[in-house]
Amino acid sequence: MEPQGRDEGKGPVLHIVVVGFHHKKGCQVEFSYPPLMPDEGHDSNLLPEEWKYLPFLALPDGAHNYQEDTVYFHLPPLSGDTKCVYGVSCYRQIEAKALKVRQADVTRETVQKSVCVLSRVPLYGLLQAKLQLITHAYFEEKDFSQISILKELYDHMNSSLRGSALDGSQVYLGMSPRDLILHFRHKALIIFKLILLEKKVLFYVSPVNRLVGALMTVLSLFPGMIEHGLVDSSHYRPKSSVSEDQSLVESVSGAEEFVSVSVTDIDSSALDLGVETAQPATESSGNSSEGDNHHLKPPSRISPESSESEWETLDPSVLDEGGPQEAPSETEPELPETFDSKPGTPITVQPQAVTGQGGVTQGLVSGLEEDQYGLPLAIFTKGYLCLPYMALQQHHLLSDVTVRGFVAGATNILFRQQRHLSDAIVEVEEARIQIQDPELRKMLSLTTADLRFADYLVKHVTENRDDVFLDGTGWEGGDEWIRAQFTLYLHSLLSSALQQDSERLLADYGAPFVTAWKITHNYRVWYSNKHPGMTAVTPGHPFQGQYSVADVKLRLSQSSSTCLLNDVIQDHPPRHILSIFKISSPCLFPLPDVFFFFLLKVTL
Repeated sequence: MEPQGRDEGKGPVLHIVVVGFHHKKGCQVEFSYPPLMPDEGHDSNLLPEEWKYLPFLALPDGAHNYQEDTVYFHLPPLSGDTKCVYGVSCYRQIEAKALKVRQADVTRETVQKSVCVLSRVPLYGLLQAKLQLITHAYFEEKDFSQISILKELYDHMNSSLRGSALDGSQVYLGMSPRDLILHFRHKALIIFKLILLEKKVLFYVSPVNRLVGALMTVLSLFPGMIEHGLVDSSHYRPKSSVSEDQSLVESVSGAEEFVSVSVTDIDSSALDLGVETAQPATESSGNSSEGDNHHLKPPSRISPESSESEWETLDPSVLDEGGPQEAPSETEPELPETFDSKPGTPITVQPQAVTGQGGVTQGLVSGLEEDQYGLPLAIFTKGYLCLPYMALQQHHLLSDVTVRGFVAGATNILFRQQRHLSDAIVEVEEARIQIQDPELRKMLSLTTADLRFADYLVKHVTENRDDVFLDGTGWEGGDEWIRAQFTLYLHSLLSSALQQDSERLLADYGAPFVTAWKITHNYRVWYSNKHPGMTAVTPGHPFQGQYSVADVKLRLSQSSSTCLLNDVIQDHPPRHILSIFKISSPCLFPLPDVFFFFLLKVTL
């Protein structure tokens, strides 16, 4: 059975739904307009089988710890449809004694409800802005039987959003790459490459609005991904019975803990910082002091020259841009002769606006709406899921054989404890990436060119953050500028893969990474078709070039530990290091080689 209003002649909003927490039944749908089931009324609790997790997504786990929250989530298409359904939910709770009309089933001191919009367009921030106002007004009535305002919301959204284009800035409303770069710094590029490899990536933080904000902001760095790349991102099979999922929760925290298990109840301060090998989970109970944070907050003071102490666990590679390789290198990697950077001179690239994405056509292989460069990449297709928020009842998807990978967000500690079900866990609060597989860490080791790119972003963002008048609105260092840089990075990567001497050009992106990326679904789909826009893209890493002392300083600045320098000396012949230092800056090394080696030993 299909709910009403799903044909293409209707507006972008499919349903307005109210989800409440019942003291005996748990999370349930209390109102839907139009009805979710065609033969039922507005107050029916029945749901289509494909949307059985809707109540648990709209009313998030641990919601009682917050007065209000916002959730982005994806629902699978109903029978006969092929596109993802995008959900935005605004949660609030109110004291029961404040209600003007208190219904008989209200037995607790607080009432928890969410107002949810189900849409066929991914306008997350725009839907959230409108929904928050209506949710506030709905709660101010203090009488939840007054549903006329919800019906008006449905009509208003469909009239105001009808014909809304997905190529404007409204798609990115509420997504701030500036905050992402300030918080994650160079690790933002690692997450970007993780998703390119189609790995199982789990984002973890609470409350949910911080979680979905960080996750969707990362996806906004991929050209066209939010607008056209998520239509196949939620094609999963629900379990046959929700009761099967309840057994998991009951075994851990009791029958009523669907909305009681919260990340804020767990103290994770004992975990190490940085991109690291995940250790067995040993969690201690406690209360987080960050429970009231609703936005991705950058550190209080960041300097472009400040060091990162979390980098030492990734294999450093100062001299080989391809990163550490298993096969012995017979010859030195050939460096471009056309790029000769002076010592101490920052390597920059001219920001470019995102052009050519206005006209999109149906991809012959991907099935997505693509621009002339073949973007968005077909990452979230064929069983690779995007779930901005994942409820505990969806836990089985992490190990489902039909799911080849995912980018998902969770607030429940159970997701983080079972690290073996994910390739990488991105802990948003600590700006930390946990990776178990050493081979995957090797693939994600940022090359010198990658570090130049990441440092270039960080410097431009941090230098402009204190500008009172242009903060967040200027071009350089602004949100659109950052997206343009990642677009250039991806265009250059794709263009390099098309060249005959691609191995030399792709070495700047990391040979282990490129090898793994070329066997992914998204690369094979993109490579199987021609894209006319790629002829205008210059191949090669935007920050390729000869090494200098500044590059070594940049590499070493990623760690405050001297063990990183020790790794550099062990991984590369000292005379090789010395030759690079002398070639790039001979005036710094008039002393004999023996004295230079003595200095290295003293340093260690």
